[in-house]
Amino acid sequence: MPNDYSPFVEPPPVVITPCDPWPPPYYLEDGLRKVKPYHYTYNTYCKERWRGRELLEIFASEFRDRPAEYYEKAILEGRVVVNGKPVPSTSTIINNGDIISHTLHRHEPPSSAQPIGIVHEDNDLIVINKPAGLPVHPAGRYRHNSVIEIMRADRGYGWNPLPCNRLDRLTSGIMFIGKHRQAAEDMSAQIRERTVKKEYITRVLGEFPEGEIVCEKPILQISPKLGLNRVRANGKEALTVFKRLAYYPPKEDQQDGQPNEVNGGEHDGMAWKKLRGYSIVRCFPVTGRTHQLRVHLQFLGHPISNDPIYANQRVFGPSLGKGGTEDENEEDIMSRLSRMGKEEVADAVAYHDEMVDQYNKRKAEKMTGETCEICDTPLYSDPGVHELGIYLHARRYYCQDGNWDYETGLPDWALPPPGYEGATEPTKESDPLAVDLTSAAG
Repeated sequence: MPNDYSPFVEPPPVVITPCDPWPPPYYLEDGLRKVKPYHYTYNTYCKERWRGRELLEIFASEFRDRPAEYYEKAILEGRVVVNGKPVPSTSTIINNGDIISHTLHRHEPPSSAQPIGIVHEDNDLIVINKPAGLPVHPAGRYRHNSVIEIMRADRGYGWNPLPCNRLDRLTSGIMFIGKHRQAAEDMSAQIRERTVKKEYITRVLGEFPEGEIVCEKPILQISPKLGLNRVRANGKEALTVFKRLAYYPPKEDQQDGQPNEVNGGEHDGMAWKKLRGYSIVRCFPVTGRTHQLRVHLQFLGHPISNDPIYANQRVFGPSLGKGGTEDENEEDIMSRLSRMGKEEVADAVAYHDEMVDQYNKRKAEKMTGETCEICDTPLYSDPGVHELGIYLHARRYYCQDGNWDYETGLPDWALPPPGYEGATEPTKESDPLAVDLTSAAG
């Protein structure tokens, strides 16, 4: 018989999704995997930073998916409730332990129709090659268009894939999926303890220096809402080693088959245009901070050439944030970044020149000005193929003890362009790195 002193407390009531469609409402169109709109309920415990704040202010500042006016209307009409009950006003204070439920008509962005590749499979793990542009977990505007849900749709409703590592949505490459909890925990522990070595391949602006380039600048999360991280002295420790695999100068810089020594001048005030051609770079992260490779490459002055955040001159100006300084106006940067994909196309500098054809320059995801007939949600156009990912690929994960080693080939964008000779695979003699990562990390 329970007594009055039992420590158990019933959790707050939550709202459940009105109808959870199965199988997922996927369809393929124009090289994209699309999802028909559907109703869905988010249930979220109060985060520590939300405590003592007003409900509408939390939604307006933390969530980018809808405008503040939408959230105000949803609260007043009872589509947003707290602990299973409507609230008296949008200024209701949220406290520790509260559960916020938000039922909405969900419009998922399309993802690439490219299938999830299988690199290796046994009784414990599946090693996959994740396509670019696909999030790992349901999050934000994505649910069915995620690695977890696509694999469940392929293998059955009751199957529960357990990711052991994560890749950014825009990044492709090696990921480990546990078939059962013990396998997932074992692999996740290996990755956390840094006994697993990683190699990424990327394509960056300009002629990246030769040799082994070590960057150990700390990284700070500036805005979780916008996904913005920067090099800052008060950030978390971060260490990456970079090694150039190839450099491809522009055609006009070649004379008698040799790159021209002239590195180009200013072009209409765009300092980044001095970064002639592009380089394929191998990246060896020792730590695992969010956006670590993207942020370190931006700091070094060679951002990933199609990165919609860190190679965006509309956000960072003509220097693209090279050697980011503490006196940058972060509010201005965040304001400009928040407009990307809404009022402005979120294009990287790569799309200002000849690397992308005119069709893809025009075709991009942004607000259309139209709204959904069911929920009045602003509708977006389909993304262009060039927006589905960035030039960053997790090519190889291997155990330092030699127990296992999984890798993929180079992605198409890392191979020599037509008319050039260059590396078609990383050079074996540089594995392992000459630099002592253990001492560098210490």
